[in-house]
Amino acid sequence: MTPIAADIRVVLVETSHPGNIGAVARAMKNMELSELVLVRPKSFPDPEASARASGATDVLERARVVDTLEEGIADCGFIVATTARERDQNIRVLDVREGAERMLIEAARGPVALLFGNERTGLTNSELSLANLLLRIPASPQYASLNLAMAVQLVTYEIYRARGARYVQPELAVPLARAADMERMYAHFAEVLEQIDFRDRTASGTHLMERIRRLFNRAELDQNEVNILRGILTAVQRKRRVAGGRDSGSA
Repeated sequence: MTPIAADIRVVLVETSHPGNIGAVARAMKNMELSELVLVRPKSFPDPEASARASGATDVLERARVVDTLEEGIADCGFIVATTARERDQNIRVLDVREGAERMLIEAARGPVALLFGNERTGLTNSELSLANLLLRIPASPQYASLNLAMAVQLVTYEIYRARGARYVQPELAVPLARAADMERMYAHFAEVLEQIDFRDRTASGTHLMERIRRLFNRAELDQNEVNILRGILTAVQRKRRVAGGRDSGSA
């Protein structure tokens, strides 16, 4: 994964609800972004913002408050604006995934600003005119409006993924069952199925154990799971022996 994208800043313009600022900070920290700029927020600092940040108060503490959007992006070489509305302006519009990749390329050359508008009205045409690129998040045409923090989370997630982030399965403490263990389990299964007279009911009557093998091979059993299954099979055999003894004794 590439280094933390410190040169991509999130810029919120005239945010009405302080809780949204806190939720945005949390979304940013989830995706390893830390630079937040607030343009004329209605209320900041605010206890609700801190509460909604939920562990990302360091992002809030570093947030910079400015009076104008121009001030917030003055040192940025590449400006990306988010919008949910179709626009007539001759500005290139990219899907959020493509846009995230482009932002990473530009961030290697200099600071990049990612703009989000007011919760109710979004970015104005004059604010959009400052952008090099518009970003669209695919959503239902019937209801394309997203909550501010949700929109930030989606875009920053795509940036995080574009940096090469992938989920890595942690190393499991219990190893997978060895082939020899699986073979012993299958032999045990065949033995128990014979004892309880559970047979393949298909026309050929020869594929039952093959299907059982496929079933458990897909499951990728670990050693503990094989031991559990063999313990169940052993318990079935014991119960059958006890039941058989009772039957013979009462005859």
